[in-house]
Amino acid sequence: MDREQSVQHFLDLLKKSRRGNFKIYIGMIAGVGKTYRMLQEAHELLRSGIDVQVGYVETHGRVETEALVEGLPLIPRRRSFYKGKEVEEMDLQAILNIHPEVVIVDELAHTNIEGSKNEKRWQDVTDILEAGISVITAVNIQHLEGLNEDVQDITGIEIKERIPDSVLEQADELVKRLRAGKIYKPEKIQTALNNFFKSENILQLRELALKEVALRVEKKVESAVPVNTGVRHEKFLACISSQEKTPRKVIRKAAR
Repeated sequence: MDREQSVQHFLDLLKKSRRGNFKIYIGMIAGVGKTYRMLQEAHELLRSGIDVQVGYVETHGRVETEALVEGLPLIPRRRSFYKGKEVEEMDLQAILNIHPEVVIVDELAHTNIEGSKNEKRWQDVTDILEAGISVITAVNIQHLEGLNEDVQDITGIEIKERIPDSVLEQADELVKRLRAGKIYKPEKIQTALNNFFKSENILQLRELALKEVALRVEKKVESAVPVNTGVRHEKFLACISSQEKTPRKVIRKAAR
């Protein structure tokens, strides 16, 4: 390693050491309790003397979740006009300026409106982490890029808002919260039950969520456990027929 590489390596280590911690609550579907648990944790941190603030949270009108927002410091949202309507977005710059120890950021896969600094909220979170602020966030399994085809096969619905699998690899902790709960406002419930929330869909998405958490734990073991401890490492070979209509899906699944 030459002098320039050595200096860059040191700078990279220094930057990493100053980076905020990253915790993700991952669930099989909306309404399983991710936001609720994040807010519970925020109250616990606040009682412990940690400077934790809410950067963005979406309660979807759930009474129990809204009750947990009370008493937590809130960073005001950024108001903008988009296509003739006033919309509220997470205020990235305000979070960076206030610089709390920990910030709660909901809806990780959200797409920001045009004119925002970043296209996606997960990119905002990366900026927050790089600024040395720890982040607690949440995402549903259907928003992972690597599972896009699997989710579409199960539900028949294409998920447009997605995050790269690499975002999960940055997380210091993955938490699955597969708990039943109230989901949408009454007028939306039947539509949800007839489409994405069909019982057969939920069971298969739950399986994907559990597999994803298991995969991340396995990767952490592979990177953290010494190779001479007898840990068995598996390898997969994918044979793709020339008649295969979805080779990308096969390649992606083998890579995962």
